[in-house]
Amino acid sequence: MTQLLRVQNFTVSSDGFGAGEGQSLEKPFGHADPGELLAWALATDHPPVGRSGAGSRGLDDYFTRDYARDIGAEIMGRNKFGPQRGPWQDHQWQGWWGDEPPFHTPVFVMTHHTRPSFTLSDTTFHFVDGDPAAVLARAKEAAQGRDVRLGGGATIIREFLDAGLVDTLHVAVAPTKLGSGARLWESPDELLDRFHQDVVPSPSGVTHHLFWRK
Repeated sequence: MTQLLRVQNFTVSSDGFGAGEGQSLEKPFGHADPGELLAWALATDHPPVGRSGAGSRGLDDYFTRDYARDIGAEIMGRNKFGPQRGPWQDHQWQGWWGDEPPFHTPVFVMTHHTRPSFTLSDTTFHFVDGDPAAVLARAKEAAQGRDVRLGGGATIIREFLDAGLVDTLHVAVAPTKLGSGARLWESPDELLDRFHQDVVPSPSGVTHHLFWRK
């Protein structure tokens, strides 16, 4: 069966930004408030972080519950991994997620400044310098027949979209504006030349946009 490259549960503001400006160790999303941007996911029974079993069920929970289904590897940009820029100054930094990252698969971090791989729990982080097609080939091999998740941020997703490598996307549009930052799109209509689209509003206030390749 064909291995897919999937974007899942990626959240943007109503003006298309996946994160704000001014990322730092204390502010992974820059000037954006992650509690506001990701409120829809954090309130579900299967939140992206924290314990399951204490939140809402329904449409939003369907998407968060589906996060790990048939995923064998993840690709992310360096800014999703951490706030450092340029050559690595601190190899002690091992990501935002502590000793139990939520990925449970090999993760390929795209960066022009490589560093040795390391493992936390059942997640191994690899730091790779390559074009999207080459990195995807490595991730598919590591996924051993399962799909690959493209985790973001927005800049990396745009790179893979522009390279024609993304098969499916789920983007949740939150009812908040950021004004600036890392932009995924000005309008989801930008993707309609390449993808079919369904739009599903949620009672939580977000709107789920589902895309699959034509």
